Amino acid sequence: MNRFFAILILSMALTGAADQGAIDIFEQRIMPIFRSPNPSSCVQCHLSAVDLKDYILPSSDETFASLREQGLIDIKHPGDSKILTLINMGQKDYGKGAELIHAETRKAEYEAFAAWITAGANDPKLRILPAPKQAAGPKKADTIIRHSRMDRVLDSFTRNVWSQRMRCFPCHTPHEIDDADPKHKLAWERMNKMEADLGVGFAGRMKIFKDTPEATLNYLLRDSGRKREDRLPLINLKTPTDSLLVLKPTAPLPKKIADKQFEEPSYLKPITHMGGIKMHPDDFSYKAFVAWIEDYARVVSDRYQTAEDLPADNWYFTSHMLLMRDAPVDWPASSRVQFLVHGWNDHRKAWAENPIAFTQGTLNPRRSIFGTLFLLRSPQTEKEVQWESDNPTLPPGRYLIKAYIDRVGILTDKPAAILGKESFYGQGLLDARWEKLFKNAEKFTGDLFKTNNKPSE
Repeated sequence: MNRFFAILILSMALTGAADQGAIDIFEQRIMPIFRSPNPSSCVQCHLSAVDLKDYILPSSDETFASLREQGLIDIKHPGDSKILTLINMGQKDYGKGAELIHAETRKAEYEAFAAWITAGANDPKLRILPAPKQAAGPKKADTIIRHSRMDRVLDSFTRNVWSQRMRCFPCHTPHEIDDADPKHKLAWERMNKMEADLGVGFAGRMKIFKDTPEATLNYLLRDSGRKREDRLPLINLKTPTDSLLVLKPTAPLPKKIADKQFEEPSYLKPITHMGGIKMHPDDFSYKAFVAWIEDYARVVSDRYQTAEDLPADNWYFTSHMLLMRDAPVDWPASSRVQFLVHGWNDHRKAWAENPIAFTQGTLNPRRSIFGTLFLLRSPQTEKEVQWESDNPTLPPGRYLIKAYIDRVGILTDKPAAILGKESFYGQGLLDARWEKLFKNAEKFTGDLFKTNNKPSE
């Protein structure tokens, strides 16, 4: 809502407030908001944890005094009251159909509160009334409220899922095909053949990744809200690991029925995927996808109760890669391994206690492990990492690499977990250039790790 309309609405509220007291306006216009079974316009920006109803107490006097005491009502300049700013914040939506509904709801809420605040600010009693013991406002901590914001969810989706969309190229990312790039000629021919064989409509439904992260997230959420008997949802809120978004790329090809012909792919267990296996349940991409879906499911179901419940949500996908060959002989076949990267702490003159990055992979038959690095953003890493671009990077130098082996199936039960000291195997120093792409991966052998090895600078 622009400033002109805000002033217009406020002037209308002032005119009405001159003839009505705060109590009358509260009962006629505020309490219906409180009693309504419908969510307020807060849901436009917040998926959970906050609703305009939270700011309303049983009486006009209690509500006004509480909001005034918290600085949410400005008795000198009613139109500048923070509660009005909060109501008016939602100017953007992720679904065109809901946009008008939110706008109408927000306008009604704004007008009601503006009229009530104006009337209350003109009441000498309300200007000095002591605040009640019960404070109006959300019961959840500010950190939980911020975590439930749609822009935070979108940012997390961009870092954990959208960033790895090229693993699904070109079938699910056709907009990434560059007709002028000779390297994309095969992809372009493949997509044309797919549309010819399956029809434009079916091929269109395969375009899971849209032109932007926002459009992609909107599509995934909208599609997952449709109840279907013949397929699992792309995002499964009840069981995140049963989301097609992770089941499909980890599924094998359908059964072959003739030369170059296969059965129809399955969207119910056992899942099959015409693209074949694109990632494994043990690797970094699967981990990031599941971590995001689990977090989203907890947010929309309002399961976060305390700030301690929140995930760090600080994973940033990079183009840096680690490749270890010749694993130690005592590493079991198909071991799930995490590598945690630690930087040097100049202040303490020691290796930093908390990791600066990590990756994860499975020991393959050649006794090698490959993984793409995720940076872990924290106050510690603000100076150590170059965050300016969309693809953050570590500076070249010496780093401490710690190896952790999941011997008891921790990652089976909790795919998004970071392994701890109970899984520690060994550590070693690596002089890293941190260049990009697989051909420039940081390469080392299992000799880097020796149990209880404690290197010093």
